[in-house]
Amino acid sequence: MKLFLRIIFFLAFYNSFSQIINERSVQQHIYTLANDSMQGRKAGEEGIEKAAKYIETQFKKIGLDFYNDDDYRQTFKYINKRSSSKKELTLFNVIGFLEGNEKKNEIVVISAHYDHLGKKSSGTGDLIYNGANDNASGVAAMIVLAEYFKKNKLNTRSILFVAFTAEEMGLVGSNYFGNTISPESIVAGINIEMIGKESPFGANTAWLTGFERSTFGKIIQKNLSSSKFKLYPDPYKDYNLFFRSDNASLARLGIPSHTFSTSPMDKDLDYHKVSDEPNTLNIQTITQTISAIAKGTESIISGKDTPTRIHL
Repeated sequence: MKLFLRIIFFLAFYNSFSQIINERSVQQHIYTLANDSMQGRKAGEEGIEKAAKYIETQFKKIGLDFYNDDDYRQTFKYINKRSSSKKELTLFNVIGFLEGNEKKNEIVVISAHYDHLGKKSSGTGDLIYNGANDNASGVAAMIVLAEYFKKNKLNTRSILFVAFTAEEMGLVGSNYFGNTISPESIVAGINIEMIGKESPFGANTAWLTGFERSTFGKIIQKNLSSSKFKLYPDPYKDYNLFFRSDNASLARLGIPSHTFSTSPMDKDLDYHKVSDEPNTLNIQTITQTISAIAKGTESIISGKDTPTRIHL
């Protein structure tokens, strides 16, 4: 009887994954966000407005609450000092909220940056940096995880789903967000970037930045120990990747915030090029990685496990 119940539970759990975390949904989000109509999603330009509206539409469809009183947007002004124009930009993170129950004042952040590089100023042929892997893949994962956790009601802790702006300008959106929160209330940061290509460790694997800086990675490994999927420490130590993605803005506040990725950074010929198109991605790899992130972080979301604060 116990074996029968375990089989029933496993099948129900598997079905909850497959019904929500599936290749069709993943592909839809990526092909929409990396479409030419988004014009490369550069922060402060017209295309990123379209991307923000798409993310807002998905949050509303899923049933996430507003982060602010009546808006999914966290809007702020920014002057890009890297630009010769020094023009003031109106930027916005897009944030959805899913309230927990017994531990609703403890928050987990699930994030991905939705901006990219925009368009080439001159030339012929393809001029649009579509940013399919960087980082439509991560945003697709964040949206799918929002639907998954909303429908499965697993979150004893509250969850903020955040699409950060202006990561490509120097973590601008996540830095602003970090200045508006109480770090003590954030239990963990789950950042997702560039999960569209097979990991250097092979199929069914991903790597995590800053693995040694908290117990976050070990918790994920424990939760995945019965699965085929394996999580490894970041193999690119010379790239300083822990401080190059939006997790760093929270990590500097002591929050155990890390980035999941699969991309072979040393062999990705499409990185920051107009060739970063949806048809270069492995949708199966993305879908498997999203499922692994869901299973791997579940004990943190449910309040069972709490990673140690970050060691910088």
